[in-house]
Amino acid sequence: MTDASSPDSCPRCQKAQRLCVCADIPAPIDNKIALVILQHPQEQDVDLGTARLAALHFTNAAVKVGLSWPSLSKVLGRAADPKRWAILYLGSVKAKDLAPGREVVALTRKGNAAPDQDAAFKDIEGIILLDGTWSQAKALWWRNAWMLKAQRVALNPRHPSRYGNLRKEPRRDGLSTLEAAGLLLSRLENKPEMETALLASFDKMLSRYRAFRAESKAS
Repeated sequence: MTDASSPDSCPRCQKAQRLCVCADIPAPIDNKIALVILQHPQEQDVDLGTARLAALHFTNAAVKVGLSWPSLSKVLGRAADPKRWAILYLGSVKAKDLAPGREVVALTRKGNAAPDQDAAFKDIEGIILLDGTWSQAKALWWRNAWMLKAQRVALNPRHPSRYGNLRKEPRRDGLSTLEAAGLLLSRLENKPEMETALLASFDKMLSRYRAFRAESKAS
């Protein structure tokens, strides 16, 4: 990872000012479905990480750092039923084979596509994303048994991650936390402008990162 962090990091996104795009983020979007990002404490990719950047786009979003929580209620600080929340599943699933044409697929406990996709998402109150490397995300999954009660979701994105060659993803459907949040919320709320806003900020951040890396190599 190129060290672009510095003492003058932005207090909002925690990125170095040269990579901060907070000033370009429009007014937070009022999202009906809540967004909670659980970040592994060893996730230190300050340059290319997107968890806090994603959360800044919404009025109903939070980033929680830790390894384990006894319940979803402890995460939220209020009573909550994990059965009414969706979580991005980490297991090996070929969503395109389960529900062709759908980018967001609800799964059964056996890893099959839910028979009634619309019904599976009808009463969803929020989505949970696990932020970190692949192994870190798996650690979060196994340390929090209450996640097993949540509605599992798989993604079948039409396009690969915008990271390109900046960051290697273990699977084709692997997306940044920001991209996953944009895809999930925009599809579940039927508001494509959500994804558009997030991707615009992501593109600006990546553009600044590439420019910084080019300057570093040149010097």
